[in-house]
Amino acid sequence: MTTIIILAMVFVFVALRLWSVLGRRTGQEQTLVKPESVPTIRGFSPARQPEPAATAEKEPLSAPAATAGLRSIASADPSFDVVRFVEGAKAAYRMILEAYWKGDEDQLAQLVGEEVHQAFVAAIHERRGAGHVLDNRLIDIESTHIEEATIADGSAHIRIRFDADVAAVTRDAEGEVVAGSLSDAVPTHDVWTFSRPLKSPDPNWTLTETDEAA
Repeated sequence: MTTIIILAMVFVFVALRLWSVLGRRTGQEQTLVKPESVPTIRGFSPARQPEPAATAEKEPLSAPAATAGLRSIASADPSFDVVRFVEGAKAAYRMILEAYWKGDEDQLAQLVGEEVHQAFVAAIHERRGAGHVLDNRLIDIESTHIEEATIADGSAHIRIRFDADVAAVTRDAEGEVVAGSLSDAVPTHDVWTFSRPLKSPDPNWTLTETDEAA
């Protein structure tokens, strides 16, 4: 069993949670809004290895600049598998966004470390204080691409870009739409960095940074 453990994720369960129909046009759709970004956070402790991809990636998994770093990581940790890593990162990306958008503090507590939980909770409370509720849908993760892989201070760091489509809606406290539409998707581009101490007996990778891609 590989030690790349990103997130407990059963893909059938995910499929059931997503809507196959994202809404019908009524003539009252609101202006598109950019999905609210997750706060910059540190730490993410997944629980179980995801299943490997059923089909090969259409594009290279990593940039040429990351090749040397990935080889160094694989050399230091022979169980490292880049394909499983990417699939696990995609599963983590989906679950974290959905929990954050829903403001599900209990679920986030199960998925992330204490420091991360505090960062998410602070952002969720700020949103609630403004009287806003997010009703977002992650439509599709169109591509994932490892931009950088390094080893520093005894830890492996992998920076991965996610290009996704999100249907973003903001509602007020009464549930009325104030911005956005579930009928249209907004392209989003995020870069997350996962890290893991190479000598640690804990096989989990940790989400150490989240940014919007340039």
